[in-house]
Amino acid sequence: MTARMLGTMPTRDRLIAAFVAVLWGLNFPAIHLSLEQFPPFFLVALRFALLAIPTLLLVPRPTAPWRWILLYGLGFGVLQFVFLYLAMSSGMPTGLASLVLQSSAPFTVLLAGVFLRERITARQGAGILLAVVGLAGIAAHRAGLAGGATLVPVLLTLCGGLGWAVGNLGNRRAMQAQPGEPFRLLLWMSVVPPLPLLALSLVVEGPAEIAGSFRGLGSTQGLLALAGLLFTVVVATLVGTGLWTALMGRHPSSTVAPFSMLVPVVGIGASWLLLRERTSPVELAWGALVLAGVLLGSMRRRQPEVLTTNAVAIAATPSPRPVSPSPSVVVAETLTGAPTAAESTASASARR
Repeated sequence: MTARMLGTMPTRDRLIAAFVAVLWGLNFPAIHLSLEQFPPFFLVALRFALLAIPTLLLVPRPTAPWRWILLYGLGFGVLQFVFLYLAMSSGMPTGLASLVLQSSAPFTVLLAGVFLRERITARQGAGILLAVVGLAGIAAHRAGLAGGATLVPVLLTLCGGLGWAVGNLGNRRAMQAQPGEPFRLLLWMSVVPPLPLLALSLVVEGPAEIAGSFRGLGSTQGLLALAGLLFTVVVATLVGTGLWTALMGRHPSSTVAPFSMLVPVVGIGASWLLLRERTSPVELAWGALVLAGVLLGSMRRRQPEVLTTNAVAIAATPSPRPVSPSPSVVVAETLTGAPTAAESTASASARR
């Protein structure tokens, strides 16, 4: 049997998956550095404009219906980052933001159950419950600090997780309509946010604040902000997503998805090392419960496989499959019970 059929990964791919988690975890301190220079709404518009312009010029449009691309871009690109960046600029600790944003996975399961009629199993329900209890614990702890003022950034981050979940639904429908275009879909999703976010920035933040953010770009703060922006666009999005997409093409989502649980671990550790930002033991304990819940819901009970020689040969043949472009999408794909490539092939072979 091949490693793909057994749901295992070679050491090289495990290291790649861990490396991607490190890149995505470091992305949160990078966002923090950029927010020190640019207002949040304008920064989101700038982030996606740097992807959208070369995409429009160089990348063929995906064949998925536009309505699903727009839903993907609205949820993932607009709602998620508007709320996340606003939360971080309003005092949400960087490491804690990387943790609370994991709420996108249980949100995705619930939305998929309501709008896509996807069945939620007892294990998935238990995982959601654990994650919700952990998130509620974090919110309650923050509500008791500074007269409750620190609760608002947590709620904004949860709204970002909900926005990501909305984008996941658009992504799933787009991939169902036209599988095999995950990276192109991600790039074209970036075409959606810039104009509405620029309009929002002009109304809320104003031209004067936008223009002022370009002053002092040659200073240490300005250079660090630009470095953070480039890291977010080039390293975290293009390199990280490209590597993750390749892994998802070679292995079942249930094998790759657990590595995304390293993202908040790296985010909290990097925020402590680079920004001298501490996360309290209480928040770490509640956060561990969130991760346990997401991981419980994403782990699939292995079914005993009886494969004939013919089935082994068929399963060993690589075949394209829909690929999710982000860790929470991958976790949600597993949580909602979508069959993996190996499972689908084995099931088809068994029916022969």
